[in-house]
Amino acid sequence: MPRGDGTGPMGLGPMGPGSGNRTGRGMGRMGGTFSAGVDGYCVCPNCGTKVKHERAVPCANIKCPNCGTMMTRES
Repeated sequence: MPRGDGTGPMGLGPMGPGSGNRTGRGMGRMGGTFSAGVDGYCVCPNCGTKVKHERAVPCANIKCPNCGTMMTRES
């Protein structure tokens, strides 16, 4: 804001051109996708083995203890 008056560049209003209706009521972080939470299991897509999900460890970073395939999150 060049003049500090809240008009933005070239005096086009507080948010400039093309600001649209920005009310702050969008989908949220990551587009409002489903989150599985802290409980649940990681499942092997190859052999079906389930292991308890550990907090802060993505299932995609865990190898299946039986076949070595990367696990996925059970939904």
